[in-house]
Amino acid sequence: MPARSESDPAMPHATGPLLTRETAEALLAARGAGATEWSGSLDLGRSVDTVTVADDHWSWRGHDYPWPGTLKDRTLYVLEGDAWSAVSRYGRSLIKLVPTDWGPPTFEIDGIKMLVSARISPIEDARQKVALVAPRGKNVLDTCGGLGYFAACCLESGVAQIRSFEKNEDVLWLRTLNPWSPDPEAPGSGGRLLLAHADISEAIVDIADASVDAVLHDPPRFGIAGELYSQVFYNHLARVLRRGGRLFHYTGAPNRLTSGRDVPREVARRLETAGFKTGLALDGVLATRR
Repeated sequence: MPARSESDPAMPHATGPLLTRETAEALLAARGAGATEWSGSLDLGRSVDTVTVADDHWSWRGHDYPWPGTLKDRTLYVLEGDAWSAVSRYGRSLIKLVPTDWGPPTFEIDGIKMLVSARISPIEDARQKVALVAPRGKNVLDTCGGLGYFAACCLESGVAQIRSFEKNEDVLWLRTLNPWSPDPEAPGSGGRLLLAHADISEAIVDIADASVDAVLHDPPRFGIAGELYSQVFYNHLARVLRRGGRLFHYTGAPNRLTSGRDVPREVARRLETAGFKTGLALDGVLATRR
C-alpha cells in the first residue's frame, strides 16, 4: 500500500458498536432474564446507552444487530456483514486491538503489548507524558502516532497544530475502529490534527528547520526500529525543533540484566550529542533543545 500523505482523505471512523466478551455476556444475561432493555457502554466507556433487547436481535442507536456467539477474552469484536469479527489483522505481523479495564484499549503486534495498561489507563499515561512538553498553543510533532493517544491529549490541551506520523497501515485501520482515537475530520479536532501515513525516519527530512515547538517520540523498541534511535535521526529532531523546545522520548525500562544495555542513558547521550539538554522523566527522557 502506498504511503498516504497529509493531503489525502483520512479513513472514516466507524460508528458501530464494539463488543467484548463481558458486554456480550451482559447483553445475553439481560435477554435470559426476560428484560427488554439493557444499559451499558458499547463504545469502550465513551458513553452509556440503553439497548433494546429482543429474542432474535438487539437494537442500538436505531440499528438492529445479531446476537453474538461465543467470544474470546481480551478481544474486541465489530460486526462485518452478519457476523461478529475480531478486530485484528494479519499482514506482515498479527495486529490486534485489545480491551483494558480502563476503557481506552491498547494494541498488540505479534502478541507484544504496545501501550501500558496494567497500572494506568493508556490515555492517562499519554496525558502525563504530553504534559511534559506543555503543548497548549504550540506546533507539535508526533513521530509515531500509534492509536493517537498523544494526539488526543494534545488536542484536549489546546495544541495549535499536531503533525502525527504512522507508518503501519494496520495501526491506522485500528484507529478507525477505536472510539478513543482522535478523528482528524471530527469537528472537535478543528483541523489541528494532521495525520500522515508515512515513515517518520524518511519524512523528517522534509520538515523545515525550527518549525516545531515540541516533539513527542514514542518509537517501537530498539530491536524493531533502531533507525528511530540513531544519531542521524536525533540530529534531525534537533534540526526541526526550535531552541528551547521540549522533546519527550519514550524508552521504557528494559531489564539491564537481560539486555545488557541502559537504553535511557544511551538515548540521553545521543540526544546530548545532537544538541539537547536531557534528564530522565517518567519512563523516558525529557530533553530541551539548547
